Amino acid sequence: MTVGTTGPTPRGAAVGRRIGIGLMYGLWAPRVLGAWRVPAAGPVILAVNHTHNIDGPMLMGTAPRPVHFLIKKEAFVGPLGAFLDRIGQVKVDRTGPDRAAISDALGVLESGGVLGIFPEGTRGEGDFASLRAGLAYFAVRSGAPIVPVAVLGSTDRRGRLVKGLPPFKSGVDIVFGDAFQAGDGTGRRTRTALDGATVRIQEHLTAHLDDARRLTGRTADAAAGTGRRAGPDQRD
Repeated sequence: MTVGTTGPTPRGAAVGRRIGIGLMYGLWAPRVLGAWRVPAAGPVILAVNHTHNIDGPMLMGTAPRPVHFLIKKEAFVGPLGAFLDRIGQVKVDRTGPDRAAISDALGVLESGGVLGIFPEGTRGEGDFASLRAGLAYFAVRSGAPIVPVAVLGSTDRRGRLVKGLPPFKSGVDIVFGDAFQAGDGTGRRTRTALDGATVRIQEHLTAHLDDARRLTGRTADAAAGTGRRAGPDQRD
């Protein structure tokens, strides 16, 4: 499949990035760290923890390159569905193997694009404690490096106007980690190889999340359930 003909287009993702920038910097106070770790060209997978309903747009507005996210098909309803199609997002049916979504996602990577994945599958604690196998499959199949991303916003319910979102104008940290390869170097895509890749991915993502919390000063706050950050704002 060639991206730009039947699947999500780079132009659409570029439009989505501009919209994400407006939302992110208009509604919150983002601090972006380590964005330079995302390869400037070539295929790459962003593996993002998932704690807020708007984590996707947050990444679209703060990543240094346009991103095509895998998004559950339930979101592709009515005007929102048409909008997500136009901004280059990938619809996926989570009830079973979705060949169209797999083809679209691999097409993004084959064309040198950026694929965004929430490996936990659904919004939760955002601690990478439970990963789905899809991330390992795309990484091993495509050979694309994975860049772990930690989105750390307030988990305090006080001050929220919308459930599932950090309070408006609150500080949100987006921390990009070092790129790594999930495969074992053999190129094998057997169940054993994918299981091994999933273990390596979880180790990398968990370590990055711990590092991101220390870097942003959110370690103690996360334990207290506030998620407030310490230190001056900065953009890396």
